[in-house]
Amino acid sequence: MNIHEYQAKQILTQYNIPIPLGYPAANAQEAQQQAQRLGGEAWMIKAQIHAGGRGKAGGIKKAQNLNEVMEITNNFIGSSLVTHQTGGRGKPIQRVLVENPTAIKSELYLSLVVDRAKQRIAMIASAAGGMDIEAVAATTPEKIISRTIDPIVGIQAYQCRDLAFALGLTAEQRQQLTQILFNLYRLFLDKDLSLVEINPLIITDQDQLLALDAKINIDDNALYRHTELAALYDPSQEDEKEHKARQFDLNYVALDGDIACMVNGAGLAMATMDVIKRQGGEPANFLDVGGGTTAERVTEAFKIILSDSKVKAILVNIFGGIVRCDLIAEGVIHAIKQTHTQLPVVVRLEGTHVDRGKALLQASGLAVITANDLDDAAQKVVNAAKGMMP
Repeated sequence: MNIHEYQAKQILTQYNIPIPLGYPAANAQEAQQQAQRLGGEAWMIKAQIHAGGRGKAGGIKKAQNLNEVMEITNNFIGSSLVTHQTGGRGKPIQRVLVENPTAIKSELYLSLVVDRAKQRIAMIASAAGGMDIEAVAATTPEKIISRTIDPIVGIQAYQCRDLAFALGLTAEQRQQLTQILFNLYRLFLDKDLSLVEINPLIITDQDQLLALDAKINIDDNALYRHTELAALYDPSQEDEKEHKARQFDLNYVALDGDIACMVNGAGLAMATMDVIKRQGGEPANFLDVGGGTTAERVTEAFKIILSDSKVKAILVNIFGGIVRCDLIAEGVIHAIKQTHTQLPVVVRLEGTHVDRGKALLQASGLAVITANDLDDAAQKVVNAAKGMMP
C-alpha cells in the first residue's frame, strides 16, 4: 500500500528523521491558513498523489504571496496530474502540502528496500539524487551504491560510514547520515515496509541533511497489525476496478489490452498473459482470483472485467487444486448468466474434477468456448477478440 508524501513525512518525524516544516491542505482557504501558520514570504505548494515525477509534471510550484498560495492550490485541487508514472489519465489531486522553501546545496538519493534475490533489506544511495534518478540508474549505474543488511546482526555503523564516504559527505554529515539510516531501518522493521525512499535527501546551506521528499510503501500482508497505517489508504489513487477488486480479495491490475484474464495463482496469471502475447494478443488485466475462490468471487471478477470497455474477449484459466474445477464451472455459469455478457468466453480447466467441470459448461447451453490446454486457450481467445469465432 502506498501513502502520500505528507503522510510519509509525518511518520518520518516519529523516528526523528529531519524534514522541512509543512502542513497538508484540502482547499485554498486551508492552504492560506497553513502558509500563515508557517510564516515567511514564500511557500512551496506540492500536489499530493501516489506517483513520482511531480516536479517535472508541474505538480510542485512556488508561491510568492498568499494570493498565489490560494491560486495554485485552487488550480491543483480537483484536477489530475499526469506524470511518467501515472499513465495518460493521471491521478486526482485532493490535497496539497504547503512547505517553506529550503535552500539546497546538493541533492542525494537514499532508500531502503527489500532485495528479494538476496532475501535482505538493502540500503541504496547516490550522490546524483533528484528528479532524474531513474536516468542515473539506467545510464550510469556505477553512481548507485548499495549495501545489504544482515537480518541477524542488523544495520551496522561501518555500512553507514561506507555509504557516507561514497557520497562525499563531511564528518558531521556522516554522523547525520548514520543516525538517519539507523532510524530508517528501525522504521522499516517496525512498520513492515517494503520501501522507504527519500529523494532528494538534501544538504542545506547550513550543511544539514533534510528529507525534502519521502515515499513509503507498506506490505499489504502486514496491514492487519498496523491499523493506523491501514487508515491512510486513499482509494482515489487507485484505478476504480482495482479498488473494487481489493474489496473482494481479488488481485487485479488494469492493463491496456483487450483480452481479459481470470486466473487462479499469480504465477499462472503471468504465464497466461505471456502466452496470450505470444499468440499475438494483448492482455487487458492481471487478475488472480486466488486458490480458494468461490462462485461469488468469480461473479465479482466478471463484473470487474466487464467494467473495462476495451475488453473484447475473456479467458478463464483455472488449475483446480485447492478449489475444484466443477465449482469454478458453476461460478463461471452463474457469472455469465448474472452479467448477461455477450462477449466470447474461453475456458480452460485442469485439475480436480476437470471432467465434471467441462460437462457442466457443455450442459449449460451457454456459448462458452472450451480449450484443451493453455496454448489452445490463448489461440482461441486471441481469435475471438479479433472476431474470428471457432
